[in-house]
Amino acid sequence: MCMLFAVSSKESFEANDYLTNFYKHSGKHPHGWGLAYMRQKNTVIKKECKQAEESEYLADILKKPIRSKITLAHIRYATIGNIDISNTHPFTGFDKRANRWTLTHNGTIFEYDPLYSYLRRQNGETDSERIFLYLLNEINKIGSAGFEERFALLDRIIADMAKGNKLNLIFTDGEYLYVHTNCKDTLFYLEKDDTVIFATAPLTGERWKRAEFCTLCAYKDGALAQMGKAHKNEYIENADNVKMLYRIFSNL
Repeated sequence: MCMLFAVSSKESFEANDYLTNFYKHSGKHPHGWGLAYMRQKNTVIKKECKQAEESEYLADILKKPIRSKITLAHIRYATIGNIDISNTHPFTGFDKRANRWTLTHNGTIFEYDPLYSYLRRQNGETDSERIFLYLLNEINKIGSAGFEERFALLDRIIADMAKGNKLNLIFTDGEYLYVHTNCKDTLFYLEKDDTVIFATAPLTGERWKRAEFCTLCAYKDGALAQMGKAHKNEYIENADNVKMLYRIFSNL
């Protein structure tokens, strides 16, 4: 699968040391890397469809401080979609209120009907991009609704989408960081100095904890802002899913 990393902080947080440790996992996730961080009101997106540790471009980026209140990173192990820049996370776009949303995903959607209509709309081939386009479209339907209504909508959708699917998601609207996992021991967090850091696996010897399970959470300025309703749609690997992934891998 893939690995996720994210930061939400009250003040700009320099993430270079954690990012360096995160990208060291790219030997087992060699099919692309991505990085997104907020700079004033702009979101900077950097990505390549190559192994992170072999990227001179990424090495040059990490020589300078990556300081931001919100940072996302991703390393890809391709399951659905070829090894191509259009399939490399994060995915980003604007809603009708000119808010920029950015999303990373670790998992696989085996079956979820609402995503099928986005097959012809997406630039790449991944289920992750379809998730992003679907969420953005649903957000646009409620127009100028405030945070509470947007969160309630996302909470309902993600709980439903998690049925039978592996749905580890981290995404942001530039103000809030949204986090969800439904696969045990595949997302952890670290709290320090008005900052919360998320990663698929602990990156340091510090006191990392398991992320809230089967529950959508929103963080703002390094603190929990909203917690959704816990659902029971835990993803558990089974033989049929493994066979499906094998068929997908054989076509990459």
